[in-house]
Amino acid sequence: MKVTQHLWFEKDMAAALALYTALIPGSKIVRTTAVMGDNPAGPAGSVSITEFTLGDQRYMAIEAGPLDAFNHSFSIMVEVDTQQELDHLWDALKEGGSVEECGWLKDRWGLSWQIAPKRLGELMSDPDPAVVRRVTEQMLKMVKLDLAPLEAAARG
Repeated sequence: MKVTQHLWFEKDMAAALALYTALIPGSKIVRTTAVMGDNPAGPAGSVSITEFTLGDQRYMAIEAGPLDAFNHSFSIMVEVDTQQELDHLWDALKEGGSVEECGWLKDRWGLSWQIAPKRLGELMSDPDPAVVRRVTEQMLKMVKLDLAPLEAAARG
């Protein structure tokens, strides 16, 4: 059995996947094919499908014109080890897109991303409810997550 996330792009899929696979270590484009039969999205050869990986996750993408726009019900979450990694991903993915609270952003293609330090999960799992409350309150004030203020909030 194989599970693969599937993304539907209206247009510019190749540019999106080139950016994604360049940003996430261990990622690659596996194969791109064209649908060689007429279909509801267009004539033979006009629809392309690409298999790719982001880190250790398998994806498939199709560029087949407008259907449903991306929305928050599907996002890609990337946990990073350092603030430098977070800043790099955030800056690259937000270009032409929009930023949102609590580490969320939409890239220029409308795909939602959550870029978060791995340490945030550890802080949010602290056995002391006061630590979790302070970290949560600090996180809710942020757009791009910043590890230093989260650590400071945990310390009280």
